[in-house]
This record gives sequence, structure tokens and C-alpha cells, in this order.
Amino acid sequence: MSHALQPGEGHIASEVYLPSDPGAVFWGRLPCETDEPVLTIPDGTAVTIDTLSHEGLLEDQGSDPVAFFGGFGVPASRVLDDAILLAATRERDPQTDGPHVVTGPIFVEGAEPGDLLKITVLEATPRVPYGIISNRHGRGALPGEYPQGPDTVSVFAAVDGELGAATHGTMPRVAGGEHSVRLPLAPFLGIMGVAVAGDERPHSVPPGAHGGNIDINLLTVGSTLYLPVQVRGALAYVGDPHFAQGDGEVSLTAMEASLRVTLRFEVVTAAEAELAFGALVGPLAETSEYLVPTGMSPDLDEAVQNCVRAAIALLQARFGMDAAHAYAYLSAATDFNISQVVDLVKGVHARIRVGDFA
Repeated sequence: MSHALQPGEGHIASEVYLPSDPGAVFWGRLPCETDEPVLTIPDGTAVTIDTLSHEGLLEDQGSDPVAFFGGFGVPASRVLDDAILLAATRERDPQTDGPHVVTGPIFVEGAEPGDLLKITVLEATPRVPYGIISNRHGRGALPGEYPQGPDTVSVFAAVDGELGAATHGTMPRVAGGEHSVRLPLAPFLGIMGVAVAGDERPHSVPPGAHGGNIDINLLTVGSTLYLPVQVRGALAYVGDPHFAQGDGEVSLTAMEASLRVTLRFEVVTAAEAELAFGALVGPLAETSEYLVPTGMSPDLDEAVQNCVRAAIALLQARFGMDAAHAYAYLSAATDFNISQVVDLVKGVHARIRVGDFA
């Protein structure tokens, strides 16, 4: 088994580094306008950030990551020191708070409400050679049917190869079995967001216009997320690192595991944003191949409808289509994918091929 990428060790790509110290993270809640930034950066700065998975830290897993991962044969030296410290020194209310650990907030100079914050993923490196896929608390796409038996099912998945070079993970077919299933790795952050206005910290689970737990698996290295800035400085944060996730995330979690990411934070002014994207009311992703508008709602049908509306508006602003032709194009040429159905607010994203408009 490969080593662990401990805080401050190994390759750090940017000059600005933000470790996940207990004082630099939120656990179960997201930052709001009144929270103090842990880092202030100029527009256009790249930051290397250590992120932490919540798996192995939670109460129903014993709140002791060394013991929890040790039960799967992981030596203590390959459990992250910052995860151990967080579990030992910080508390969350499992009745009112979410599970996620987020790092931040980061104040981006020049960001004002009405602007967009552009976050580009430059690097995403596994910090540990393993992850956890969980189903718990009657949550997931089949509540009442799964989990069967114990309240928490945590499936251990391993990384097949050295950190930073591995392309696949492995998992068993049955509890305690040989790791004979191989799945491709595609590391990304489930949570990227900006602070909401006011003094109330949002729950970490449901996504929204602020971003947060959007769980869009296209946000791998080379991709970009645009978020409508809600407060001065944006107060950005990231977390919920994944090694792999299928659209839907149906059992409740993906292959959850800690990442070291390098992200560039840039401000797109309100005027520039209006020209490029129209009136953007929620997160928008971009890859080398796709523009990816989003739709969200507790009701999946409404989430699809909201995504279609966002896609039509984007095609009107970006490519000069009228609404009827945009609607027809989407029906003929665009896939609408379910981002996730397990985060209270369901998410849908569209894949609009930019090459169709070259």
C-alpha cells in the first residue's frame, strides 16, 4: 500500500498552500457572510489545498480514524494526521449538522455580489491509497430497502497503484472478499462553493445557488466551475473529495477519500459574466468539451426543468439562439445527467457540446 500524503509533505504545486488545520475547516456547515476568512488572495491566484474526507471521522464509524481504517488493515502511519487531529479536537452535532469537512473560507480580492467566481481545477492528487463508499441512515436512492442489516455499511476500496499515478480503484464483490472489481478513478471535489449572505451557516448537504455539495463528476482536472458571488470577497471553500463517483451517487456516497488539489480563483465581473453566460442564477461548469448548466430542486422533475431553463438561457446568451431553437437543439443533441439524488436537493446537469457551435 502506498504512503499517505501528510500535511506539508510531498509535492505542493503553488506558492500558496492551505492545509486543513482544525482552525481552517468547517465540519457539517458552510461559511456565511459573517465568517472570517482563513486566507486572503489576489484575483487570479492558484492555491494548493489539502482537503479531508469525512469518512472514518463520523460518530457511527467510531470517531477514531486510526481504529476505523485499521479495521481494514490500514497502518496508523497511512492515516492522515490532519484527519486524526480534527476527529480528536472538533465536534459536530450529528442531529443538526451535515457530515462534510470543508476548507476555507478564502477571500478573493475584487469579488463583489453580481460577479462570478471562476474556480479552475489544476491538480487533484489522492492523499491516501484507499477510500470508503457508504450507505447509512436509511438514505440513498432506495431508503427502506438499504442498508440491509446494520445501520451503516462502509465498503473499503483501495487504490491500485502509487499515489498520483494510479488510474483505478479496487473493491470486493462480497464483504471480506478479494478485491476483484476494478473501477476507474476520476478525482474531483464534491463541494465547491461561495458564502451565502447573512449570518446563518448553511447545512453542508443540500446544494444551491451558492454551489456547495453539487457532486458533478465532470469537475476533474482541467475543468472550471463558475459560481454567482453572494458576498464581498466571495468567501470560497472546497471539500467532500472523491476519487470516483457515478452519476446519481445512488447509495449515498461516492468513493470518498482525501485529495490535495490546486485551484485557480478568478473574478469574472458582472458585465463580463452577462455577455458570456447571460443571467446565471446557479453553478455552471465548463470542460474542454462541454458547457454544463445545472438545475436543482428537492423534486427531481423540477430539477430537470430548472436545468432545461438554464440551458436555454445559456444558449441564448452564448450562441445567439432563440428560445424555440435552443429547446429543439437540447432535445436532439444534449444529455441531461442526474448529478445526485441523495443530497436532499437533487441535482441535474446538462452537457452542451461547444464544438457544435464552432
